[in-house]
Amino acid sequence: MSNTDYIFTSESVSEGHPDKVSDRISDSVVDLFLTAEPQARVAVETLCTTNRVVLAGEARGPKSVTADAMIDTARQAIKDIGYEQDGFHWKTADVECLVHAQSADIAMGVDAKGNKDEGAGDQGIMFGFAVDETPELMPAPIHYSHAILKSLATARHTKDVNFLGPDAKSQISLRYVNGRPVGATSIVVSTQHKEGANQEEIREHVREHIKKILPNGWMCPESEFYVNPTGRFVIGGPDGDAGLTGRKIIVDTYGGASPHGGGAFSGKDPTKVDRSAAYAARYLAKNVVAAGLANKCLIQLSYAIGVSKPLSVYVDTQGTGKVDEDKLSLILQDLMNLSPRGIREHLNLNRPIYARTAAYGHFGRASEDDGGFSWESIDLVDPLKSAFNI
Repeated sequence: MSNTDYIFTSESVSEGHPDKVSDRISDSVVDLFLTAEPQARVAVETLCTTNRVVLAGEARGPKSVTADAMIDTARQAIKDIGYEQDGFHWKTADVECLVHAQSADIAMGVDAKGNKDEGAGDQGIMFGFAVDETPELMPAPIHYSHAILKSLATARHTKDVNFLGPDAKSQISLRYVNGRPVGATSIVVSTQHKEGANQEEIREHVREHIKKILPNGWMCPESEFYVNPTGRFVIGGPDGDAGLTGRKIIVDTYGGASPHGGGAFSGKDPTKVDRSAAYAARYLAKNVVAAGLANKCLIQLSYAIGVSKPLSVYVDTQGTGKVDEDKLSLILQDLMNLSPRGIREHLNLNRPIYARTAAYGHFGRASEDDGGFSWESIDLVDPLKSAFNI
């Protein structure tokens, strides 16, 4: 019998966290290539440390996307985040570009040719998840962890406060009763700040953002409310700790509430199923829950390099389903072509829509008019209901 009364914890990190700085730069480079050529292939990793950024990886795209263009893109990403500190500054950081041409062996496996459809760029397993704990159909702990940091970042960018820095982390523990979240048992927020900032003022500022975000009555006990528990957080971002692309995959997805296949998203064009198939799995799972076919839905997809069709499509409604899972799996495959090409075309992924995904989660966001977060659409609800005569 599953435990229905428990405490579950998730964390998030802000756009100024060193790993997220790396994700933002890598995704900005992806957008740079896709703007110039929607069919470009990109796999770019970023290392950030004290006043130094290194881009590495492979790409296949137009010659107009030069090393200098990628370096300028990296600087702009750092500027947009807000880093103008002695130890990390968008203008003075040493940015090196080591991106080279895509491997011909990989290209041969992925490219469509003759009667062969485009294949997956690598083997792997990808998971999608949805649960009716929030209107966004996301697990509540990660949803609220993201929302607190995004609210603090908005205050910083709009100059509502002048003492916060770009780097921050949040962590929320929620109590579940009968499988439903009912309130926070502890909250931890660490936020970078300017030299000399008053810690009590920071604490009260953070409190107001949390009260605005959490449902009424969900605030944790005062003794379990921790803000900058070390007492000081002036040196942060890549000056305080090195950052790498793809090192926050649990933050990017479901906060540990769902399995993860292990592949990162940022820095990869949508032919990479690590990214596109994870988006497709979320899209299908969200539509299943939005259609009322289950309260929770977990979907796993698996692929082999160079092979177009998924090797498996696993659906698990975790005891909350109202329809047969085997039939549901078949219907989902009828409603969406889950080949790499099919996913990209269905969700219209060959567009420069990825820099915005680099912080505050790839899921649980609103679909945007230009196609951003298209995988959050619930346009399969009516076809799913019809398939089950609901």
